[in-house]
Amino acid sequence: MTNIRGNWNYPTTVWAGPGRLDEVSAACARAGIHKPLIVTDAGLANHAMTARCSSLLNGAAVFSDVAGNPSAAHVERGLAAYRSGGHDGVVALGGGAALDTGKVVAFMAGQSRPLWDFEDIGDWWTRADPAGIAPIVAIPTTAGTGSEVGRAGVILNEETHQKKIIFHPLMLPKIVILDPELTVGLPRHVTAATGIDAFVHCFEAYCAPGFHPMAEGIALEGMRLVAEYLPRACADGQDLEARAQMLAAASMGATAFQKGLGGVHAIAHPVGSWFNTHHGLTNAVILPYVMCHNRDAISDRCARIARVLGLQDASFEGLLAWVLALRTQLDIPHTLAGIGVDDHNAAVIGHEAALDPSAGGNPIAIDAAGYEAIFRAAVAGQLPGAA
Repeated sequence: MTNIRGNWNYPTTVWAGPGRLDEVSAACARAGIHKPLIVTDAGLANHAMTARCSSLLNGAAVFSDVAGNPSAAHVERGLAAYRSGGHDGVVALGGGAALDTGKVVAFMAGQSRPLWDFEDIGDWWTRADPAGIAPIVAIPTTAGTGSEVGRAGVILNEETHQKKIIFHPLMLPKIVILDPELTVGLPRHVTAATGIDAFVHCFEAYCAPGFHPMAEGIALEGMRLVAEYLPRACADGQDLEARAQMLAAASMGATAFQKGLGGVHAIAHPVGSWFNTHHGLTNAVILPYVMCHNRDAISDRCARIARVLGLQDASFEGLLAWVLALRTQLDIPHTLAGIGVDDHNAAVIGHEAALDPSAGGNPIAIDAAGYEAIFRAAVAGQLPGAA
């Protein structure tokens, strides 16, 4: 087994390795947190890892009213718990939903303006009072979103059915604990969906336009790690090396997508809002359809990715075939219909995808009609040029 334990400080302080949940008290001390609120999701509320975390923090309060697609209502209830308990920081423990909610609760802890005033539009983040942002320690229990190293949280506006990105540089957690032991109990299907989510983050960041060589280098290595270790993690959930490498790949994906995302996320966000689908699984289903739409603009980059992955056919077609084979191997449905999505509001999905902030990172401009067409194809399983 290669070494899977270490500390690094990019893009924030990261403590990686088995058993490092035991250092959560030291992490809080380093972050200046003395009375933390543990924010987790309903599925982990009574889990042993949550109890362990709480005991290590002298019985810190736990807030677990978090859903898979967290909304402003979840944030508001978390804020109420934070303020009534007199907390001075957040320990975000869980998958992307818990991490995003915890980060936004910490961000809003000392703000006087409403949540949507801080949407990731232009310089809206400058409206925030930096002194009112509480410190965060992030502990992911899935290897997918990479939210533990991100400066934003994705929150659903239930009134508009739109997912909004709340952004501020100080939302970046002070300390991240990547403990692969916390992901050992993750079911195979969740491991697969979250793992391909990490790949999509790296892939879209690498293909996004613009000059950011550091992000591109991280994205390439993140994709290589997913290709090598995701099948292992799914085949043997006890494989600590695979689990540790996937946690690293997830963090790398979120670090890389500072460069941008693209059409996969632009469609996945409204699909998740309207159909309450799992974000990583939605990305995994949509990926090849957007790849095909972007083919002319990304063929050279896909060939380079294929070489990094060691594919015999180092071309766009070779990479697409590998993506399709990986999805089949991991039992990812080929169509959005396979995860309960129909096309009755396809025009709305297309319109909202075109407006999604992620759309700006797509290698080619796609209008609402174009996104609607991709969405319809993904519902029906009509993949151009694929068998």
